[in-house]
Amino acid sequence: MQDYTFYRYCYLYNFALILYFATMGGTIIYRPWEIEWKELQSYTRPTRRSNFFELIYIIDGTGIQIVNKNRFHYRKGNLFLLTPQDVYSFQIDAPTTFFFLRFNELYVKDQISKDKEAVKQVKYILQNASHRPGCILKNKADKPIIASLISSVLNEQTNQQLYFNRISEQIINTIITIVARNIALKLPKNINESTGEQILEMLNYIQENIFEPKNLKAVKLSQHFNISVHYLGKYFKKQTGDTLQNYIANYKMRLVEARLLHSDMRINEITYEFSFTDESHLNKAFKKYKGMNPSEFRKVNSVDFK
Repeated sequence: MQDYTFYRYCYLYNFALILYFATMGGTIIYRPWEIEWKELQSYTRPTRRSNFFELIYIIDGTGIQIVNKNRFHYRKGNLFLLTPQDVYSFQIDAPTTFFFLRFNELYVKDQISKDKEAVKQVKYILQNASHRPGCILKNKADKPIIASLISSVLNEQTNQQLYFNRISEQIINTIITIVARNIALKLPKNINESTGEQILEMLNYIQENIFEPKNLKAVKLSQHFNISVHYLGKYFKKQTGDTLQNYIANYKMRLVEARLLHSDMRINEITYEFSFTDESHLNKAFKKYKGMNPSEFRKVNSVDFK
């Protein structure tokens, strides 16, 4: 009965998504995962939102990735993770061979019976990949592993020998787990496999509301998560190893840094986007974070896109 309920839920969930994206003009996939690889000289896919996560690996070629109006110069070996909320496209300079791995919520849900805690962690980490342009591989040791895994899954799908889909799924699980590990390098130091669900939801809420400062006030957070306002700060520090205000400020600064590196937004536009009082306020906050003001930081890093 439990299995029937789960698959009935999956069917209804998928059907609801199909109706939504048919109405909104988005893109959907019907299976929990799918892969595609092809060489392109121009990228003509419409810039739409979707119902799936998408890993895009650059097998060969160069150009520019544009995601949520941020720009990143890509090259061979780069790996990008796009969430359902992201809108992206590519400007291709040299003919590029792309590897696409698409997986939706059903893929994550299907793993719950196998390792519920691990799935909760991976799902949270993937959701928190949003707002971050550029190559997702921060751990150098993982780069050759990802290249080898993608080569292996391509061989399985091309040759289609016995059990090729089962083997492909196991490889895909490993790829997604490695991606989650690389994203986790940017999460609070105390976040690990045993972290409770409530603090994960709180971190997700903070990141979703980073452009709405009024929603991140202690009183608002305590009401939303039903935690005493007097205990909130102590609870957050115990669970994450960081203070609430410091986490919010550093996360905001990481997004400002991304705007400076990967977009042509003016300083006053960034100031407005992140609700700073004025440019002086932004300058002071960013200098505390990076040791220089935003204009200096952009100038120093203007030729380093990788």
